[in-house]
Amino acid sequence: NTQKAGAISLIFSLKEQVGALAKVLRLFEEKKVNLTHIESRPSRLNKDEYEFFINMDSNCDDALDEVIESLKKQTVGHVHELSRDKSKRDTVPWFPRNIKDLDRFANQILSYGAELNSDHPGFIDPVYRARRKQFADLAYNYKHGQPIPRVEYTEKEKKTWGIVFKELKTLYPTHACREYNRIFPLLEEYCGYREDNIPQLEEVSKFLQSCTGFCLRPVAGL
Repeated sequence: NTQKAGAISLIFSLKEQVGALAKVLRLFEEKKVNLTHIESRPSRLNKDEYEFFINMDSNCDDALDEVIESLKKQTVGHVHELSRDKSKRDTVPWFPRNIKDLDRFANQILSYGAELNSDHPGFIDPVYRARRKQFADLAYNYKHGQPIPRVEYTEKEKKTWGIVFKELKTLYPTHACREYNRIFPLLEEYCGYREDNIPQLEEVSKFLQSCTGFCLRPVAGL
């Protein structure tokens, strides 16, 4: 939970449109919340949105919950409450304490992955970009506890996988480390690693968890 003894900060995103920020600022004015700092930047997650970082006077703490609730109802993006009180030694910034907490910020820290830089080989390939966005969206909408979405791969994708798989498998005995060569047969046996099949992350995650206790999480950053 955010500690509210000192300065309080919020990060929220808004769709780029006339009057959007003014509408939000009126919420703070109505609740008599004093803003001491505000800055903005284009969202890295959605090119049609802007992200705003604001500091508020801690004396406005009583109205903060109402403002945050109103923001969540009126904004199209995310709203995160932070603590910026660095003056107290016992102030501890928020950090994930449970694996489900990753849902709160995974897509803000990791690049969304749907967009490409102009120097990327697939930048001018509309088919590749559309397919890339499909994968990114699956990961972006994932929440902990859900089965990892199953991907239906195309025949072309399976064929490409098969060529790479076959070639690499011939190199493993001489080029892969001992640990990899010991584990790879298990991936073939339990996770569907085959020349004619692209393994699903859910199957790999279940196998990993049964062996080690760890599990996989899809991420959109590529």
